[in-house]
Amino acid sequence: MNSRNTDIALLLIRLSFGASMAYGHGWGKLNRLFSGEEISFFDPFGIGPVASLALVVFAEFLCSILVALGLLTRLAVIPLIIAMVVAVFVRHAGDSFGQIEKGLMFLFVFVALLFSGAGAYSIDALIKKRR
Repeated sequence: MNSRNTDIALLLIRLSFGASMAYGHGWGKLNRLFSGEEISFFDPFGIGPVASLALVVFAEFLCSILVALGLLTRLAVIPLIIAMVVAVFVRHAGDSFGQIEKGLMFLFVFVALLFSGAGAYSIDALIKKRR
């Protein structure tokens, strides 16, 4: 596979997984965080349900948008990786594979982006080019 094809693949991966995470998971939690209703949320670190939800919103909404844009990609996937590790191995520990499959897919894609970076079709690449 040549470099151009790899960069197109990275663009498609970033856009699809970043947008899917932001809209499919983060958006609902963002609305829940600011709904004004009492918040009940999984609290694996004992920091409180509101703080736990806020951290997940930061990862699943904000960081996912950064990934989709290719902005600060390697930094943005770190909170996403942490969120997916907690979701898969703590929150859903003992659940069936069908319950954790989606979380595992997100986890492995975000780990791959940590190693690969965003690719040439990203804001990261534009910033690097200007330096």
